[in-house]
Amino acid sequence: MIVEHRVIFGDTDQMGVVYYANYLRFFEGARASYWRGQGHSYKDLEAADVALPVVEAHCRYRRPAFYEDLLAIAVVVSELRGASLTFSYQIRRGAELLADGWTRHAVIGAAGKPKALPPGLRAKLPVEPLPPA
Repeated sequence: MIVEHRVIFGDTDQMGVVYYANYLRFFEGARASYWRGQGHSYKDLEAADVALPVVEAHCRYRRPAFYEDLLAIAVVVSELRGASLTFSYQIRRGAELLADGWTRHAVIGAAGKPKALPPGLRAKLPVEPLPPA
């Protein structure tokens, strides 16, 4: 799935480039759009007694993004395990790769204990690679 994001002034730092931590926000927005694209939202996860806290995150910054840039954020589920899953991301401006990375999420229940992703949700999460960088 590809999600578009227009860089706003608040995304940038004093040097006029997108502040590095905001790339993780862009990942989060793409991930939420991914869930909606699968016919679900985070509220559906809560209703299924599932939470997906980020337990690890990685971002490789390749080139800067600037105010008013239109970014295309590719997001896929790249790994699905018993009680965890990994989303992978690429952020591009046109054909130019600006950043890529991933977030690993634990699957936990309301009590905070690991649990399997419910079969109905699991079945809607194709595991696929991102296009080559």
